[in-house]
Amino acid sequence: MAVEVLYTAEALATGDGRNGRTKTADGVVDFELAAPQVMGGSGDGANPEQLFAAGYAACFHGALRKVAGEAGADVTDSSVGVKVGIGKDDDGGFGLTATIEVVLPNLERSEAEDLAKKAHDFCPYSKATRGNIDVEVTVVED
Repeated sequence: MAVEVLYTAEALATGDGRNGRTKTADGVVDFELAAPQVMGGSGDGANPEQLFAAGYAACFHGALRKVAGEAGADVTDSSVGVKVGIGKDDDGGFGLTATIEVVLPNLERSEAEDLAKKAHDFCPYSKATRGNIDVEVTVVED
């Protein structure tokens, strides 16, 4: 799939990856990093899974609002939450999972589920993860 690049984000990580710092070239994002306590870290900083979950939630919500707008659906008070899990995989390394929780309080469940599916098909993060990690999309009550 060819992509006509409209914007490029640039970030640099220093330290040992999970315990260090990450910063975007423009300085808008600037975080101390620390592995979660459950993975042997201090938990005193952000971690890559949190940053991925935040980015995925924002991107998916944008996709949801676009497809809903095209359908003329009411997205007032909509939200998207993303949970990113990390754990050991079958190869002895680590893998990710993602759960996307869509809230569309002003729509019938069937319409909300249809829009969530369309957003999942449209969202660049969903396209990037498709076939690579397990992603579950659910519509939840507010």
